[in-house]
Amino acid sequence: MDVPGQRPAFPVPLSGVGIANKTVWVDLPQGRLAFTARLEVDLPGHIRGIHMSRMEEVISLLHGRQFVDPRAYAEELGRLMILRQEATAGSVQLSGKVPVLRATRVSGRVSVDAAELLARVDLRRAGEQVTTRTTLGAGLHHITACPCTQAYNSVLFEHAAEPCPLPTHSQRSSTRLEIGPLADQLCLDDLLACLEAALHVTSDLLKRSDEADLVLIAHRYPQFAEDAVRGTAREVLSRFGRILPQATGLVIESTSLESIHIHDVVCRLATTLGQLAAFGEWQPADPV
Repeated sequence: MDVPGQRPAFPVPLSGVGIANKTVWVDLPQGRLAFTARLEVDLPGHIRGIHMSRMEEVISLLHGRQFVDPRAYAEELGRLMILRQEATAGSVQLSGKVPVLRATRVSGRVSVDAAELLARVDLRRAGEQVTTRTTLGAGLHHITACPCTQAYNSVLFEHAAEPCPLPTHSQRSSTRLEIGPLADQLCLDDLLACLEAALHVTSDLLKRSDEADLVLIAHRYPQFAEDAVRGTAREVLSRFGRILPQATGLVIESTSLESIHIHDVVCRLATTLGQLAAFGEWQPADPV
């Protein structure tokens, strides 16, 4: 029984139906690379659904074949896909990464980085003839600095007694605190208070003076991901060490979305209040 070929209850044509988040392996001059693929075809109003297995069959058919670039693979994949479906239009989108080796500007060290590689093909069918339009794309990670806050701070420190902290790179980070199991001794506000006391917390709404103040504090007291985790642990111990049982467990995890690196930094602590107490009082690092 061909269920996808049945007539739908509401026979409206669909603009795009297919599969997404499909990993495909493409043999390119750089080697066999993994791409995340999205395959779509239009669907006439008199057909209930596509034959997904036919899309997978095309992917299997092309596996192991050599292609000069991802556009050529996407074009052949799309052409075979649209011919096997009762479609007049379709598209194939590929997103992957390729290695890029760069020598750094000062030390000359070689960094093994990644560039995003994108390919798209849009197809139209007239009988057995399929026309295509292909697009190739690339993406790189980079850092930006806010000129507005920089200008504000230059005025702020023009006649200030304290020197401006030396510039350094900054990143968007997130830290999570979990404590338990608990009865009802703590609430959300208690946990937020620990995080807010230990971290340079950001906000969406910041006026220029707020931005300058936050940036200044973060640069006067710079933190590693490790510092964020340890500082949060110290706040937990200080606030709850005499309230909760020593066997109470806690997990603190911090992720730093690095600005000058492409990788991210993660730090995690899984411990108990009793184990934390053995390390005594935590002292913050000296300002730089």
